[in-house]
Amino acid sequence: GSLGLDLATAVEVILTSQQPQHVPTTTNGPVIVKGEAKGALLIGRSSTGLRGLIVLPGLVDADYTGNIQIVAYAMQPPMIIPKGSKIAQLIPLENLVKDMTQSITRLRGDQGFGSTGGLALLSLRMNKRPVVNATIDNGLEVITMPVLLDSGADLTIFN
Repeated sequence: GSLGLDLATAVEVILTSQQPQHVPTTTNGPVIVKGEAKGALLIGRSSTGLRGLIVLPGLVDADYTGNIQIVAYAMQPPMIIPKGSKIAQLIPLENLVKDMTQSITRLRGDQGFGSTGGLALLSLRMNKRPVVNATIDNGLEVITMPVLLDSGADLTIFN
């Protein structure tokens, strides 16, 4: 079966510029799966981008109770999105980091788009960065030193 739950637009929307715009849907939170509130990833349907409509991805928290809105813009405005158009989908997510995040004492309710404040969750503690010993051999001299491992770097600089 389908992995995502389609979202339909609640009203006709006319996009007159390339500025992102909120598009209300017919769906309110929370997202319930098998009787339990879940968070969800909101993404565009695969056909949406082919029509020149870009849906910005977002997260819907499990305790969100307001109208789930899509943020989208037209690549070539103007564009009309008819009421009932299925332009985005929700992919329910299990909260794998609930024990790692700070406890927020209030529920989100119907507050969205940045209502959690400045909380950031890093997947790696900054005082436990991966350090390895690197050996540099220029033919005349061999130097071994501890270096920070960054497997995503395109360039390595030694000083």
